Amino acid sequence: MDAFLVSTGVVAIAEIGDKTQLLALVLAARFRKPLPIVLGILAATLANHGVAAVIGMAAAGWLQSDIFQWALGASFVLMGLWALKPDTLEESEKSRASGASAFLVTLVAFFFVEIGDKTQIATMALAAQFQSVLWVTAGTTLGMMLANTPVVLLGEAVATRLPLQAIRLVAAAVFVALGAVILARAAGWF
Repeated sequence: MDAFLVSTGVVAIAEIGDKTQLLALVLAARFRKPLPIVLGILAATLANHGVAAVIGMAAAGWLQSDIFQWALGASFVLMGLWALKPDTLEESEKSRASGASAFLVTLVAFFFVEIGDKTQIATMALAAQFQSVLWVTAGTTLGMMLANTPVVLLGEAVATRLPLQAIRLVAAAVFVALGAVILARAAGWF
C-alpha cells in the first residue's frame, strides 16, 4: 500500500504545472469535451506508466547492488531539482489537437509528451524502489488524474489560480526527501 500512496502523492504534486497539465488545458479549450479528454489521459497514462514501471522493476532486478541504490537515490534528488524548472508547452504540442477525435488526440499526445517526462522517470524509480508494477502504475496514474482532471473540467480558471512556484518547491522537496532516504539506506544509516 505504501507503493500506491507514495506514487500517488509524488506524481500528483510533481504534475502540477507540468507540460502535460498544460496540454490538458489546451485540449480542454480546443475540444470542449471533458469526458473523452479525461479518458484519453487515463488510457495514455496507464500505458505509459505501465511500461515505465515494468522497465523500472526490471532494471532493479538486473542491478541488485549498492551502486544501483546510490543511483536510484541520486535520481530522486535530480528529479527534485528538475521539478524546480517550470515546463512550457511548445507550439508543436499545441498544434497536435486538430483533425481527430478528442479521445484519440489526447491519447496519442499524452502518451508521447509523457515520454522522458519527470513523472515517467519517477514511475521507473518508484517501481524499482517498491518492486511493484501494479501498485506503482495505479498510484502514478491516480496522481496524474488528480492533477489533470480538474484542469480539464474547470479549465483555465483553476490553472491560473494555483501557486505553481510553491507547488514546484513542494514537489522538489518530496523528490529530494525520497532520494535522501534511499541514499541513507544505501549508506547503511538505517
